[in-house]
Amino acid sequence: MSEIDFGDPRGFADFATFIGRSRRVSPEGSVRLQVLGSVLVATVAVLEGSGLMGEGTVLGMRIVPVVPGPPLDVTVAFASVADRLARADGRTTTLHVPPTTVQASWAGLTPPRGGWEPVGSLDGGVVDDLAAQGISDVAAGTPEGAGAQAVAALRRRVWGAMTDTVPPVTAGLAFGAHVLGFTRPGEPATVAAHGRWTRVSTSRGHVLAR
Repeated sequence: MSEIDFGDPRGFADFATFIGRSRRVSPEGSVRLQVLGSVLVATVAVLEGSGLMGEGTVLGMRIVPVVPGPPLDVTVAFASVADRLARADGRTTTLHVPPTTVQASWAGLTPPRGGWEPVGSLDGGVVDDLAAQGISDVAAGTPEGAGAQAVAALRRRVWGAMTDTVPPVTAGLAFGAHVLGFTRPGEPATVAAHGRWTRVSTSRGHVLAR
C-alpha cells in the first residue's frame, strides 16, 4: 500500500481541507495525487469540460510539501480518501493511498509546468464577487423541473463566459478559486496564460482552465 507522508500534522490538515472543499463541489468526484520529489500535487475537477480537448474544464490544484518518497501518480475517488481522512486525528501525518483507482477523463489533461506568461492580476474580493454572480445566474436560470441536459447547458454557458475584468478570465476560473477557498479580499490573484490554458493563482493554490 502506498503512503504519502506529510511530515507534519498541519500539512495533512491542509490536504484534508482541500479534499473537503472539493468534495462539496463534486461529491462523486475524484482527485489526482502526484508525488513529485518533495511535493504532493493534488488536482481536482471543479468543472468538467466536453469533447476530446476537454473544452470548459476547470481544474483546482493544491501543492503541499511532503517527505520525499517514490513517485506516485494515481486518481482515486473522493469517497475513498475521505474514509481515510475520517480516521485521522490531530497527530496524523500519513495518508494511506486508496488501492482502487478510478478513470476520469479530466485527469488526462496535464497543464504545463513552465512557460507561463503573466497577464495581470485581480483582487481576491473581485474574484469572489464574480463567482457569486455566476452562482446566482445559474440558480436564477434553472426553473423547477429542468432536465439535466438543460442545467448542464446553462452551467456551461454561465461558467464559460468571459468576465469584463482586466485581465478577463472565464467565470469558471473565478468559481473554482472561490469554492476551493483560494481567495481573500485585498489579496491579489495573479493571472497567467500558456497556449490554450489560463491560470489564476494565489498563495493557497491554482485554478486552471482550457
